[in-house]
Amino acid sequence: MNMYQLLERAAATWPDNLFLVRENVTFSGFIDLVKARAASLHAAGVGRGKIVGVLSHNIPEFPITLFAVWYLGGTVLMLDTNLTPFEYDNMTSTTDCHIVCAEKSFFYKTDKFKFYDITSKDGPINPKLTAAPLETLDVATLSFTSGSTGTPKIVPLTHFNLIECANSLDDMREWMKPGDIMYGFLPMYHIFGFAVELLATLHFGGGVLLQPTVNPKEIMADFAKYRPQIIPAVPRLFEVIRNRIIDTLKAQKKWWLASLVLKHGRMLEKLGLGFVLRKVQDPVRAIFGGRIRVLIAGGAATKPEVETFYERLGIVFIQGYGLTETVGPICISRPSKRRFPFAFGGPTSNNECEIRDKNEDGVGVLWLRGHQVFGGYLNNPGVNEEVFDERGFFNTGDMVTMDKNGELHFAGRKKQVIVLDSGKNVYPDELEGMYIEIPGVNNVAVFEHKIKNKTVAYGVFSVDPNMTMEKLGAEIANANKKVASYKWVTHFAMTTDELPMTSTQKVKHHIVRQNLIDGKYPLRKE
Repeated sequence: MNMYQLLERAAATWPDNLFLVRENVTFSGFIDLVKARAASLHAAGVGRGKIVGVLSHNIPEFPITLFAVWYLGGTVLMLDTNLTPFEYDNMTSTTDCHIVCAEKSFFYKTDKFKFYDITSKDGPINPKLTAAPLETLDVATLSFTSGSTGTPKIVPLTHFNLIECANSLDDMREWMKPGDIMYGFLPMYHIFGFAVELLATLHFGGGVLLQPTVNPKEIMADFAKYRPQIIPAVPRLFEVIRNRIIDTLKAQKKWWLASLVLKHGRMLEKLGLGFVLRKVQDPVRAIFGGRIRVLIAGGAATKPEVETFYERLGIVFIQGYGLTETVGPICISRPSKRRFPFAFGGPTSNNECEIRDKNEDGVGVLWLRGHQVFGGYLNNPGVNEEVFDERGFFNTGDMVTMDKNGELHFAGRKKQVIVLDSGKNVYPDELEGMYIEIPGVNNVAVFEHKIKNKTVAYGVFSVDPNMTMEKLGAEIANANKKVASYKWVTHFAMTTDELPMTSTQKVKHHIVRQNLIDGKYPLRKE
């Protein structure tokens, strides 16, 4: 099976279910739009074996164009909307891409490829065009890795990889139903958004409510009007929403009672006082439209208190883990199990993992093998030899532990683990999660750095304009008391600028460190 055949199967199973919710387009109607776009792209020179770039926000033409390219037998080059013309020129040249379907706002003068207006109207379906006979192992997409820890690499994903990801999402069947509305404001060019907004909806017969912006007013209006059952997002967004809810309740002097009721919700249910719990839950759930059933977090680890907050509201909270190289969610938490917070479960169906080179704390490197794991970086045999072993396991470069329930916990990127002169390991994620709680701190990057020839854990803090070095230093010193002294950050820099981020809101540590070396953070304590 290939991706277009997966769409055909969904349309045959749920022809009248809405697929594009805002546009009121059913699965069967979506196929007609795909065929019309295929006719237009075919006239523009797209055919079997062609590489076609897609550069767009989450508008309906994005998924329509994806399937039209696959219908014609082409491969899609996913392009991040946050890059520069220089980067687009380089990415298209490297992949031999000569046409990019983009919104007009992205057009610029270039001799590397030609632009195709992705929002242009299509003509009639060409009855002479039929779906190309793609093989399951043909490459469906090309993606450049985010490069959050170094030079980007090109990830080819086959139709087999993508379809097996859709199949493995069946592990979430308990919480996803045909006809559910998936809120779609995660960028679809990123693998997390692609997996949940496209693959999951195709697999379960659900609809996607595409939202091209992250404007809070528009999002809240969507929640009220369309009342989605499933909302995927990066953990930071769920944390922001939680904090605003709590701040509002505190301002109304209702938080002490609400938190008490939520904490003892299970006991209230057993005592037949569930209606008291619902009086707290319902107004908060109404913020999401009132029908919210599932929140899906990915792209980073979620803080335990954030996950617990939503679960006490009666909302299923699923933590996923994955990489571009694994078509996104290859590990998914199991909310139905009694489990520890902060866990992202274990491998989904037809995938497996091993934790290697564990230290005395049980922290080791996560290796993965299975149907979702890609076959290797494009034209990069040297790196492929480094990241794959003789048994076909892929080295994720992520440090994890496993709890007694068999669920994995994220400990940090191997490249980012700080090895002190004493030989002790410091995990930046742990410290960043602690320091981000400091009032006035908007973001923080902790990384290995040399001070007077000594290896230290160094922090760069993005702060509010009214923060001072003295105040920040005092807050950091107070936070340090929560962890062992060898982990303390005592050398740091401060900036009111935003830290450089990837499209999934992960800090680009290597760029922050280089900025520090280049003197771009003059306010520093060393």
